[in-house]
Amino acid sequence: MSNTIGEKIRVTVFGQSHAPSIGAVIEGLPAGMKIDMERVRAFMARRAPGRDKLSTARKETDEPKIIAGLNEWGETCGAPLCMVIENSDQRSKDYSKLRDNPRPGHADYTAAVKFGGANDIRGGGQFSGRLTAPICFAGAVCMQLLEEKGIRIGAHIASIADVDDERFALPDDEILDRIASHAFPVIDEAAGERMQERILEAKSEGDSVGGVIEVCALNVPAGLGDPMFDGLENSLARAVFGVPAVRGVEFGTGFAAARMRGSEHNDPFYVKDDGTVATRTNHHGGILGGIASGMPVVMRVAIKPTPSISKEQETVSLGKMAGDRLIIEGRHDPCIVHRAVPCIESVMALAIADKIV
Repeated sequence: MSNTIGEKIRVTVFGQSHAPSIGAVIEGLPAGMKIDMERVRAFMARRAPGRDKLSTARKETDEPKIIAGLNEWGETCGAPLCMVIENSDQRSKDYSKLRDNPRPGHADYTAAVKFGGANDIRGGGQFSGRLTAPICFAGAVCMQLLEEKGIRIGAHIASIADVDDERFALPDDEILDRIASHAFPVIDEAAGERMQERILEAKSEGDSVGGVIEVCALNVPAGLGDPMFDGLENSLARAVFGVPAVRGVEFGTGFAAARMRGSEHNDPFYVKDDGTVATRTNHHGGILGGIASGMPVVMRVAIKPTPSISKEQETVSLGKMAGDRLIIEGRHDPCIVHRAVPCIESVMALAIADKIV
């Protein structure tokens, strides 16, 4: 089913943007795992709306409520872990016109065709970024599972509009600690300030901007993954495209490799002092032949500009089957990149945890 991902650890996401609640069911977690809910809440708060002037004014507490899957001591008990989050700040009237006038850049039209017009148009229904809240819950849980195995995941904003941050070369705990200490997750704080300026400029013009998120996983053991269609890149790419607004993905040097020579792109092997094999550089992004090499797994994800903008746009009237014009009302993000950072960390955690348990 399209709302479910994973084989050993299966995550099913349910709900709609303006439904009474949204949530997730996680199957396959090891029994006896104690979930640190304070850390889960802190992680989910990074994605939550209404936190600053860079985000939508919609306010949701995003308080996760576990309704099944724990024993009397608060540990996983082997049953599916089921969590719900109540929606509390919907304004469904803002979307009343969109059943006839599909928004450019949204799934309004394709969903209407797919589901015969029965799709929930309010807030984008099941296609809304609101559904990334339960994804972040599942990701936060899986990150705690991965930490027990020494694996750490972290991300930063690689770019917004035309402003670039530094790139991961050989990321380590120190650089992830530095990013985590910043409210706006970048390596170079000066670049982060310019990015925020671009967001506010677009907002003032009734427009939006997109960007790129770079995420890494440290200490992924060499040998994890499979060749061909079950490769580690395959699993990561499938998971990441479950996040709305993702338009592209690359690993390591990615598309820039097409302009390099083999002598530049090949990462020389060497033996470390601890007797393990490593590479001097990491153009391959920690994956060779679909299998982890032991180097940091590095992935970059392109996020499109928020399609809901205040500028008048060209669309159609589905009722009249004629051209029309549309001005989108309601509360929308001028940029979702900074809120999407924990979402991208989450899907990386889901994909790696599914292969390592």
